[in-house]
Amino acid sequence: MSDLVEVKNLVRDFDVSAPWLNRVLERKPKAILQAVSNVSFNIARNSVYALVGESGSGKSTIGKIIVGLLPPTAGTIKIDGIDPAHEPDKAKIAAMQVGIQMIFQDPYASLNPRWKVGDIIAEPVTARGGKADGLAQKLLEQVGLSGADVNKYPHEFSGGQRQRICIARALAAEPKLIVCDEPTSALDVSVQAQVLNLMSDLREEFGLTYLFISHDLTIVQHMADTVGVLYLGRLIEEAPREALFADPKHPYTKMLLEAAPKLDGFGREVEPPKGEIPDPIHPPTGCAYHPRCPIAVDRCTKERPEMEQKGKGRVACFLAV
Repeated sequence: MSDLVEVKNLVRDFDVSAPWLNRVLERKPKAILQAVSNVSFNIARNSVYALVGESGSGKSTIGKIIVGLLPPTAGTIKIDGIDPAHEPDKAKIAAMQVGIQMIFQDPYASLNPRWKVGDIIAEPVTARGGKADGLAQKLLEQVGLSGADVNKYPHEFSGGQRQRICIARALAAEPKLIVCDEPTSALDVSVQAQVLNLMSDLREEFGLTYLFISHDLTIVQHMADTVGVLYLGRLIEEAPREALFADPKHPYTKMLLEAAPKLDGFGREVEPPKGEIPDPIHPPTGCAYHPRCPIAVDRCTKERPEMEQKGKGRVACFLAV
């Protein structure tokens, strides 16, 4: 299976400095937050690649860079073999961008309240001068709603129905890749299941590829083919779903899995995670996880581990076996 997305040495910095005059008066240097730090991974066609990690780990930033909402500070992203930052043919870039859509986290904020649903769904086509006659009705029926809903406004729908509308809008451009930024976190559990099953069915029907961003490991275990674990902007482990959940290699991944709710976990005692996420403006030297790691050694405080093949996946840890 060939790769649709290739991410290599991706870096994204944000300047979070105080205003210039404040820095001069207080004699403070610039403050740079590195939200994504040297991340590399590939996404195979017709697969689901999940990015997981705590809040602030860089998941959503990577998703926004891939869809073009944020430029990278360094590194390359190739989608279907095209690197938009270095491709001279603008027609190729435009065709590539049409094939990338995004489902946002909040279905209440991602739909224009002044537009009718039919116009919202057809926008990816009409914005490029295409004809969308009957497209909205067809897509609404494919996502389990009524074609007659095209004349309604977003406020007339529940949260789960709105997320279905967002999925229909993403499908309108006939995408190859859909970036899903925690698409079910704003929904209740029963509606989550409906939306996830719909996404799985649409993947089979249209041959879609998903980048699935989530902090919910139960959803990731249900949806993903491959899982990448982020910590403080760094990819620290990557493995096929079954291998990662059965035999995690990195201490941070083990901590995440132990802290996740389990159906048979009543009465079990789990040691709470130690420490807090470090300040991303002043990250620790060496391995970013070493201040919280129960097995860290002196080398972990001085050297940053690189991703290396271990078992069926890759892991950035000197002590992984």
